[in-house]
Amino acid sequence: MLNNAGARRVVGVVIDPVARGLLKLHVPPDAVTVFGTVGACVGALVFFPQGKFVVGALVITAFVFSDLLDGTMARMSGTSGPWGNFLDATLDRIADGAVFGGLLLWTLYSQQSPWIVAAALTTLVAGQVISYAKARAEAVGATANIGIAERAERLIIALVAAFVAGFGVPYILQVALIVLAVLSIVTVLQRMVAVRAQLWQRRG
Repeated sequence: MLNNAGARRVVGVVIDPVARGLLKLHVPPDAVTVFGTVGACVGALVFFPQGKFVVGALVITAFVFSDLLDGTMARMSGTSGPWGNFLDATLDRIADGAVFGGLLLWTLYSQQSPWIVAAALTTLVAGQVISYAKARAEAVGATANIGIAERAERLIIALVAAFVAGFGVPYILQVALIVLAVLSIVTVLQRMVAVRAQLWQRRG
């Protein structure tokens, strides 16, 4: 999630000691991955539909950091490999679906305008397609590691907007959902164009 090397070093100051402590307690990295996903899902699906955005955003953010913790634990224990990567990527999709699904439920329960409901639904679906496009690209021998709004950006926008909305700032979450819908669609198109260009170049 963190692509900047400097940011990773700063976060590592906090994450590394926790990872070592859990390994000493014989906690496997996979358990942390599952625990983090369950926590994020509960936070999103319990608090967001009720409009409890501050506590929801804080709970989700806390559990999202397990995404860094399990990888650090795997590297420290020498157990990182294809299975861990597969499990992490799969459960990330579930957590993402819960976050944006929770926001979609809020738009329905709070009787937002059809445009806001459509934006939330678009963000939910397009977010899954973004990940699927990358996986399918790799399956056909191409890469699709580009996009204006990858997972980290989408989560940051959603969680920050939800957190601020929880303090009563009007319309910020609605605007964020519209922006996320547009950015998600653009990201899908960017990946499609990139893969098409790579495959057509090989044909030439």
